[in-house]
Amino acid sequence: MLNEVLELDKLLFYFLNRKIANPLFDVLMPFITSDFNLRIFLVFVWIGLLIFGGRTGRIVAILLIPAIAISDQLSSHILKPLIGRIRPCHELENVRLLVPCGSGLSFPSSHAVNSFTVAALLSKFYRRYLFYLFLLAFLISFSRVYVGVHYPGDIVAGMIIGFVVGVLVFNLWIYSAKLYENKIRKKI
Repeated sequence: MLNEVLELDKLLFYFLNRKIANPLFDVLMPFITSDFNLRIFLVFVWIGLLIFGGRTGRIVAILLIPAIAISDQLSSHILKPLIGRIRPCHELENVRLLVPCGSGLSFPSSHAVNSFTVAALLSKFYRRYLFYLFLLAFLISFSRVYVGVHYPGDIVAGMIIGFVVGVLVFNLWIYSAKLYENKIRKKI
């Protein structure tokens, strides 16, 4: 059964990496997937939350620090070495590689984990932006397959893991805030 799933993952990879290739995506997806661009964007969002977000924005900015730390460490330093899946650009033929392949492992996609962690956490505070947050997270994730460095299964797993981490960090914050509030009430 696992072999059939892996074969389906390869077929879907080739479809998304080769069959839907077009000049617009060939420019857009490497830009979207760039680590540098994503970090700059996240820094601007983080600073914007601190400066313009009021109390809620500052809370979200603070929560983003452990959320991203947890999601990135879980993905890059625990799951990837544990699973050890090789990137498609290192093991498949005829991959349209639009960015450097990288030497890291493939499963799960850290881009997907981190972007869905951020989207899940932000959407808990800014519900009206939920669609746009997850659309951006999806585009970042999809770009990893399109540029040739991840399998679709890496992306799906990363989306799920990131969503869970984002919701978990939010719920831990809610729980700790309630504990603190109860402690304050007992003192009064």
